[in-house]
Amino acid sequence: MLDVKRLRVLREVAAQGSFSAAAEALAYTQSAVSQQIATLEREAGTVLVDRSARGVKLTDAGEALVRHADAVLARLADAEAELEAINGLRGGRLRIVAFPTAGATLAPRAIAEFRERHPGVELTLVPGEPEDGLAALKAGETDIALLIETGFETSYDPAIERTPLLEDPMYVLLPAGHPLAERRRLRIEDLCDESWIIGAATTTCPDSVILLRACAGAGFEPRVVFNSDDYLAIQGFVAAGMGVSLIPDLALLALRDDVVVRALRTRPPARHIVAGTLAGGYCSPAKEAMLEILQDVGREFEAKRQTLALAV
Repeated sequence: MLDVKRLRVLREVAAQGSFSAAAEALAYTQSAVSQQIATLEREAGTVLVDRSARGVKLTDAGEALVRHADAVLARLADAEAELEAINGLRGGRLRIVAFPTAGATLAPRAIAEFRERHPGVELTLVPGEPEDGLAALKAGETDIALLIETGFETSYDPAIERTPLLEDPMYVLLPAGHPLAERRRLRIEDLCDESWIIGAATTTCPDSVILLRACAGAGFEPRVVFNSDDYLAIQGFVAAGMGVSLIPDLALLALRDDVVVRALRTRPPARHIVAGTLAGGYCSPAKEAMLEILQDVGREFEAKRQTLALAV
């Protein structure tokens, strides 16, 4: 029978790309990691890791085992959480991963409310991009991950259960002295000749996908001059006159005085913020309570935004 602890070591070797890095992450010696992998290979009856001077690489068998290890370890984490809830150990625990703009807006409000209602629960929050949250969910390393969806998805990962929280509309970000800054509302078409600063240059970055789709819908392809996932950095480049951008409502918490934000006339592109949990996993009382609070906080944010829009 395969040993769970050794499965965890194999998964760390796969994640880190070397025995030495895995040993450091696990607080083991490199020799101990090597021995654990060798023993696991004997248990599995096949080679799991190709070793060479250039590093280590999983074999096909190793990759298959890591996929199963993720599921096994996630279910074990669920089992531990359920036992804690049943036995009343420390009031249970709750782990959350949040991407930066949600971590600065939704998460503090929800966590404060949760702590007031459930002070006995051990609560942790880890920053991470949406892809990090997904990986943590599948590995059993978190209970809830705040995620971004574009609205263009044609299918969803069946391993993840989604709880919608709110829509996060995008606004135009311009340098303070830009000619279009004099207008209160813009069309995306008005920006077709501009240079653009957008999120990461990948096909999976939600913010980039939303911006590119919005421009395509307006009949042009944006001329991208810079990529960044940091909205404070994006503000800096916009302020310096390097280009324009779209910025989500949740990123407007801290706004420079040398940039301006303008709404779009028609229905703006928006990020869809959801709380992800492991489908079919145990829903502890703490997890259920936090999902309800997150939904309440999402509704509060949307109501506040609508009130401000009516006042303008």
